[in-house]
Amino acid sequence: MASKLSVAVLLLCIGVCVARNSDFSIVGYSEEDLSSHDRLIELFEKWLAKHQKAYASFEEKLHRFEVFKDNLKLIDEINREVTSYWLGLNEFADLTHDEFKAAYLGLSPPPARRSSSRSFRYEDVSAHDLPKEVDWRKKGAVTDVKNQGQCGSCWAFSTVAAVEGINAIVTGNLTALSEQELIDCSVDGNSGCNGGMMDYAFSYIASSGGLHTEEAYPYLMEEGSCGDGKKSESEAVSISGYEDVPAKDEQALIKALAHQPISVAIEASGRHFQFYSGVSTTFSV
Repeated sequence: MASKLSVAVLLLCIGVCVARNSDFSIVGYSEEDLSSHDRLIELFEKWLAKHQKAYASFEEKLHRFEVFKDNLKLIDEINREVTSYWLGLNEFADLTHDEFKAAYLGLSPPPARRSSSRSFRYEDVSAHDLPKEVDWRKKGAVTDVKNQGQCGSCWAFSTVAAVEGINAIVTGNLTALSEQELIDCSVDGNSGCNGGMMDYAFSYIASSGGLHTEEAYPYLMEEGSCGDGKKSESEAVSISGYEDVPAKDEQALIKALAHQPISVAIEASGRHFQFYSGVSTTFSV
């Protein structure tokens, strides 16, 4: 029988979830690398080796080197200007920003939603009763970082992370669930690797009987037919529904987060996010 749970959802902006649990590697650079063409070539070759990159032709490699140089120029300029975060030569350093956006940004915001008449479930929680801090990773409610690959499926990853979290809180078991099932099967309002919205994905989980495990329905980084990717039968984790945190209400966000992990999307269409690393202190709700 599927476990019935309840999930709170926060929707912010246009989102991206591109981190890879096996590849947070950043190739460092120095001022000397920027001083000569030969040093830039050496740095590019080092980056290619680090990320095991290869190109179909020498002409393509020359083109990617020019893109790499342009990206490095931006990275260095921003790192000199800001201190709240830093940019680095990650695996996306040979992509133009348009290529990066086309491959990795996948939230599809719906038309403006009508205000809900339902009350916020944590409305009456006193600020004095809230913890000074909460880290759901330390409480065992967050799985390892996952990688969406070249598929605009950030909406599925955000949805799954919230369900994994509340399931761990309720049952005591942290289980990785299937983003692929959402990509293949949650098609009412969502478009697989071409974007989607967490609200629609939560509705699918609540109405379909639940979401299978990642092991039973593994991630392919591409769209498939619903059910075809499922390797075995397994117990599904379900939810009874979902709820949006009131917009532009920081206290409501804090109250929700104190009780469970929440689903978020981040405005990541700016060029900085392509090379982003660290923790920024400059964002606002």
